[in-house]
Amino acid sequence: MDADEFEAAQRAREYFHGLTLLPGAWTVLRLDGRGFSSFTEQHFDKPFDERFSGHMVDTATALLTELGARYAYTESDEISLLLPPGFDLFGRGVEKLVSISAGIASATFTHAAGMPAHFDSRIWLGVSVDDVADYFSWRQADAARCALNGWCYWTLRKAGQSRSRATRALNGATTSDKNELLYQHGINFSELPAWQRRGIGLWWETYERPGHDPVRGVDVTATRRRIRVDRELPMKDAYRALVELLAVG
Repeated sequence: MDADEFEAAQRAREYFHGLTLLPGAWTVLRLDGRGFSSFTEQHFDKPFDERFSGHMVDTATALLTELGARYAYTESDEISLLLPPGFDLFGRGVEKLVSISAGIASATFTHAAGMPAHFDSRIWLGVSVDDVADYFSWRQADAARCALNGWCYWTLRKAGQSRSRATRALNGATTSDKNELLYQHGINFSELPAWQRRGIGLWWETYERPGHDPVRGVDVTATRRRIRVDRELPMKDAYRALVELLAVG
């Protein structure tokens, strides 16, 4: 076997290297912090920490910028990144998108936090804008569920209950039960910051920037692009409408 044949034989063993995204599909990369339950408990306040949220926004911003996505959404320790059907970076290769997105997230969060952190990445596919709205509505519903559970659990823990006792107290509890538990501790869940209950959205927006043309000696206005960070996202149908609008550009 000559060198070329040997190389071809080894490359043939990279079984998934040729796997690409479905042509014409809407794609979401969802990234999750690896081992973040213990990591955040050790280094950040519970149930929510402004510093941690800021690091997640920094990470989502880097992903949105580097991968040219339409929309990024972050809640808890996860980030969802929307790629349009015509997206062609890395030839739409699954291995590249998963590994590079996880690498960008890990490096950005580590730099922001000043301590090592790791993310994994997975791919979701949809065939319509309605599918996209379904996906992000699902993740926002998860944000609300996790926020309520987190506030209940850590309220009990800070009241002196052990891990196991706090967990048992929430087993089988309804949404109404959990809201009542918080109310008994002086917390109105609906009045907590919206970003904790609904997540944070990031997308590109255009704006007008005033300037001056020294050659012609006149004032001018230039159109620029920047990333908007929204910590007051709407809910339900209004959120679906926002996602659909951002998806189609």
